[in-house]
Amino acid sequence: MDTIQKWPFYLKLTCTLLSIICLTFIAIIGKQIIVPLILGFLISILLVPVCNFFERYLKLPRAIASIITTLLFASFILGIFYLIAIQMSEIANEWPTFQKQIMDAFSEIQKWIHHTFGVNSHAQIEYLSKNVKTTIETSTIVIEKVISILSAVGVLTLFTFLYVIFLLIYRGQLVKFLYYVFNSNTHNQVYNVISSIQKMVKQYLIGLFLQMLVVSTLAFVAFSILDLKYKFVLAILTGVLNVVPYVGIIISLIVTSIITFATMSASKLVFVLVAFVAIHAIDGNIVMPKIVGSKVKINSLIVVIGLVIGEMTWGVIGMFLSIPILALMKIIFDNVTELKPWGYLLGDDDSTEIDDDLDTFLTKKLQAKKKNKMKPIDEETV
Repeated sequence: MDTIQKWPFYLKLTCTLLSIICLTFIAIIGKQIIVPLILGFLISILLVPVCNFFERYLKLPRAIASIITTLLFASFILGIFYLIAIQMSEIANEWPTFQKQIMDAFSEIQKWIHHTFGVNSHAQIEYLSKNVKTTIETSTIVIEKVISILSAVGVLTLFTFLYVIFLLIYRGQLVKFLYYVFNSNTHNQVYNVISSIQKMVKQYLIGLFLQMLVVSTLAFVAFSILDLKYKFVLAILTGVLNVVPYVGIIISLIVTSIITFATMSASKLVFVLVAFVAIHAIDGNIVMPKIVGSKVKINSLIVVIGLVIGEMTWGVIGMFLSIPILALMKIIFDNVTELKPWGYLLGDDDSTEIDDDLDTFLTKKLQAKKKNKMKPIDEETV
């Protein structure tokens, strides 16, 4: 390790960039394995206390306890999606009403275009008819894409829960493996990393659930004041999509605006926009820093970069996984002396140990400089 520290900066930078490129390439080609494995890892850490409860107090074998715990969690998730599906079916039943509302709005837009730009309705319809074929082809492609996405999500969900079961069953063996890999001198560091990761993942996922609950409640209150139709499902959708930073709130705004436009007057769109701005302000300045941000201290620049890289690598699910992955990296970097500068780069505060080391180093250098200035000239040195 001392030899590596003596390498020139450009050589260490080259090795770092090559490592990042190799890891990114492995992440892309191994997406089908790595993504459900990471999801299963995060969920299994969250479910360890429940599994321990079944093992210790109900005296169930570890395999049975792991399966029951995973099935309970899967039932909880399916229950939430079932509530959303019921509401969505009600929205689908009112599709004729949506069509009428959209056609009326389209007629008003036609009149506005005619009065503003002098383009008559016949010319507008002729222009639209020329693009019908392209629209139909595009719609077909979109439908095919949606079907492929749903099938991929189904496979991802199946393998994720399988990984959760096996990770819960073999969690003790995996921890022992980490101890066997490293020297006995570093076992304390290994223990600190494992315990820190467990604590962070549990707090982060619980905080994320609380954030979803708070945002959904705020959205439900705002939509109730605005008297929007389907306010319950729209509020849940807003809370769930808010899990994806920056992007989720925009998607939920678009969906809510479309449904509001199709079921109510267009003037309500302004109030919907104001409601979303208020919800996002409360979430970004109060809920996120207090509930989630306190568990994962990653600076905003790294978060944005992580979101972009996650989307480029794994799509939407990559955006969701980017923050916990960055948090895991920071924990590992903070506990490895040679990687502490990278942990400091990822962090959002100035309380890391590297600050103390840097202050001590600069103080010693300053004292040495002053001492050299006051030291009399040595003839042998001259």
